[in-house]
Amino acid sequence: MAEHDLPLTDIAPKAEIPAALATALRDWAEQYALESGAPARAALAESEAELASLRALRTQLETERADALATLAERDEAIERLTSELRNAKHVASEALVGKAKDQLAIDGKDAQIADLRNQLERSMASTASESDARLKAQMDLVGATTARDNYEAEIKDLRSQLDASQAERRSLKTEKEVLLSRLQ
Repeated sequence: MAEHDLPLTDIAPKAEIPAALATALRDWAEQYALESGAPARAALAESEAELASLRALRTQLETERADALATLAERDEAIERLTSELRNAKHVASEALVGKAKDQLAIDGKDAQIADLRNQLERSMASTASESDARLKAQMDLVGATTARDNYEAEIKDLRSQLDASQAERRSLKTEKEVLLSRLQ
């Protein structure tokens, strides 16, 4: 073999890394890995915190949504109930107006009846008074003053009873009118 053909094992030392250097290199690599991964770990921790916060917010929003839907359902029921009550109130009010109009027509008719009765009573009393005067005169001439006076008093009683009956009927009609008016109000 030639000088330059010497085996390499004899010439070159073994490439072994000393233990102290290997430990230092390993410590450096671990430190480097820790330091280079720290921002990523911090970002991951921050992301996990944000995710937990978002999950809590989602739960809260779902609860609020459920509460809002329940409130909405209650309000829808209240609106339906109030709409129904309003419809009923309108119906009652329209019926009351119709009833009031009917009552007013009845009152107007009663007022006309009362006026007619009053006119009839006045004519009847005038006629009766004229007749009574004529009869009284004739009776006084025939029978005398005492008999005529008794007849006159009887006629007066009869006229008073007719007047009382007419006034009672008038009071009754007036009371009925007031009752009808109070119903209208």
